[in-house]
Amino acid sequence: MKFDNPEDIIQLTPLWEGERFSNGRPKVSDNLLRRIRNITLEEAWGPLWEQGYTNQFEGDFKIIHPDKVMVGRAVTAVLVPKRPDLNDTLMQYGIEQEGRKGFFNQWVIDSLVEDDVVVVDLFDKIFQGTYVGGNLSTAIASRTKRGGAVIWGGIRDNQQIVEIENENFNVFYRGSDPTGIADVTMVGMNVPTRIGRAICLPGDVVLATPAGVVFIPPHLVESTVVNAEKSHVRDMFGFIRLKQGVYTTADIDMAWTTALWSDFINWFENDEAAAEFRHLDWTAELEAARKLEDNGGPASDAVRL
Repeated sequence: MKFDNPEDIIQLTPLWEGERFSNGRPKVSDNLLRRIRNITLEEAWGPLWEQGYTNQFEGDFKIIHPDKVMVGRAVTAVLVPKRPDLNDTLMQYGIEQEGRKGFFNQWVIDSLVEDDVVVVDLFDKIFQGTYVGGNLSTAIASRTKRGGAVIWGGIRDNQQIVEIENENFNVFYRGSDPTGIADVTMVGMNVPTRIGRAICLPGDVVLATPAGVVFIPPHLVESTVVNAEKSHVRDMFGFIRLKQGVYTTADIDMAWTTALWSDFINWFENDEAAAEFRHLDWTAELEAARKLEDNGGPASDAVRL
């Protein structure tokens, strides 16, 4: 058994065709991470749900900075209750064969790079289940720059963690306790990880918001972002027109006519509010609406993203 094994990670993520880290972990582009920071959790969750990825969200967390959004690439870890023979075997292997130092949680944190998020299944343990405190949280903030941690377990030193000087750093966790971490063994690093009712794989993009956390499979990130951005910018337009009294809520919520699409495209191409989304293309939506109306029917909900 190896920790952070490239062969295993590649085997687990065969649908990813892009760049990878040296350990095989998918490396979603910095540009996509930046774009994800501008969408809501629901906008990201919707396309995943529609494609059958119905176990990507968990919302039952406490949050160090409840008003902050955190985005990054997942580095996962799975811990179990300590069994002495298993614990000694894995600890010895990691230290002697892989050259690791310290306790299991330090092994993971020492591997982090910029824009990483530690995702840890600590089987909801809080007493003696405190995966990070002030020191390790500082190390995560320093290494990841814009990342942090999602921990299905506990933390300690909350007051110190809150005061870490990194405006992007955040920690999502289940509870806090003054005890240190003890009586646990790491059985997997960068392996499939259960977080409550969600599953996270190494390289998933973590979108952690005040509403909870969604884990986006790397091969679906680009399509998810595009769909989410389209939903977001259409909502922007809809809110404006509803305030102006141009359309009813039924007009906006139901399938759009070609006339409404034309109004939207004109707004999209000329209003400064839409400037950052002008990389999006609406040709398919507009053509689908035209084709259906030419055939005597209304634009279908199927053309909506």
